[in-house]
Amino acid sequence: MLGTIVNAGLIVVGSVIGSVFKKGMKESYQDILMQAMGLAVTALGIYSLAKHMPDSQYPVLFIVSLALGGIIGEKLNMEERFKTVVSRFSKGNLAEGLSTAVLLFCIGTLSIVGPIESALNGNQTYLFTNAILDLVTSIVLAATFGVGIAFSAIVLFCWQGFFYVAAGAVAGLITPALLTEISIVGAALILSSGLSILGIKKFKTMNLIPALLVPALFMAVKDLIGM
Repeated sequence: MLGTIVNAGLIVVGSVIGSVFKKGMKESYQDILMQAMGLAVTALGIYSLAKHMPDSQYPVLFIVSLALGGIIGEKLNMEERFKTVVSRFSKGNLAEGLSTAVLLFCIGTLSIVGPIESALNGNQTYLFTNAILDLVTSIVLAATFGVGIAFSAIVLFCWQGFFYVAAGAVAGLITPALLTEISIVGAALILSSGLSILGIKKFKTMNLIPALLVPALFMAVKDLIGM
């Protein structure tokens, strides 16, 4: 949980820093900061793909996973449902800022893959990267909506905590081979987040999240039929 604690803490810090800019941060500064973070997330996704792909026993599985996961996520309309829930709290200026912050902090792949990787491997890299990204984002948001953006840290802590606990509960069932395949899919989703931040292509990342479950289903079926 160290990475999640750091992540939530930096949101609070960023909110305090951003609130100092009472008239808002210049758009040019906001753009360059988000471009820098987008490049960092994109680079992390590419690095993760390059790291795990050579160890894959099923090099086509991540393609099938993304395709099936995307169809399932689109059918469930996960991204729009998530936005609808958050938007119910958007009734004022601060509420609007909080709903935006929660979407940005929680809908990203790093906020889901990060706690899973932390629980299974003790690897905090994704969460620390996400913490820096959220620090910058909270500064930008707090410059406009005020220090109240810090309350989004509570939501993020609960969100990431759920995935951390869930991953830890099934850790004994996850083999090294399965973890490799999940890591490849997660890396692809992280890359999609980076490209979205850069504005190169807007991905419905939340709708692709079910792709993380496809490798587990494949391995279960494979073991069942004795492949």
